[in-house]
Amino acid sequence: MFTGIITDVGRVAYREDRGDTLFRIETAYSAASIDLGASICCNGACMTVIAREQITDERATFDLEASAESLSKTTMGSWHEGTLINLERSLSMGDELGGHLVSGHVDAVASVVGLENEGDSWRLTIRPPRDLMPFFAPKGSVALNGVSLTINEVDESTFGINMIPHTQTVTAFSSLGDMEISEASPAAINLEIDQLARYVHRQLQFLPQTQSS
Repeated sequence: MFTGIITDVGRVAYREDRGDTLFRIETAYSAASIDLGASICCNGACMTVIAREQITDERATFDLEASAESLSKTTMGSWHEGTLINLERSLSMGDELGGHLVSGHVDAVASVVGLENEGDSWRLTIRPPRDLMPFFAPKGSVALNGVSLTINEVDESTFGINMIPHTQTVTAFSSLGDMEISEASPAAINLEIDQLARYVHRQLQFLPQTQSS
């Protein structure tokens, strides 16, 4: 489990397409602190560490393998050398829950279709797959590329979030500032719906339908 609070911005240092796709991620985490088999949330996707190496005093790498399913259901298929990756290590007992509970199971690839400056913050407009719209509510939570964010408003096909300058600078979302974001030129992001919304929606499907007299 994760909280959506990013603790490092890694970088794809190497990609090898084979049976499964190997990614090598460069990070500020020390190799000694990363256990083989550990789970690390990479842009919102929970991945398993299969190797790690300390390359300098301040930088290390860890390897992960992505299946065809992971590549097709997330943005990982487009990762290349130099891609910036939001990283979060899994929770330990007693850790502060600073965001909201995030499983690292990506529900869909959504699109950032709007970016406007609002003071020093960004107002982002997100378009998820239409069948996921019932899972979003104003002041609810959502994980975008692994970042815990609060939903501001919801309409029929999009929702909006506010991203403060701190989040812009300490996550891989910093790269959005260099892009021309629009409906015609969206940016793809991994999306995970809030777990509470998931289970409430599921339970509502089994409630008896009331009949009007």
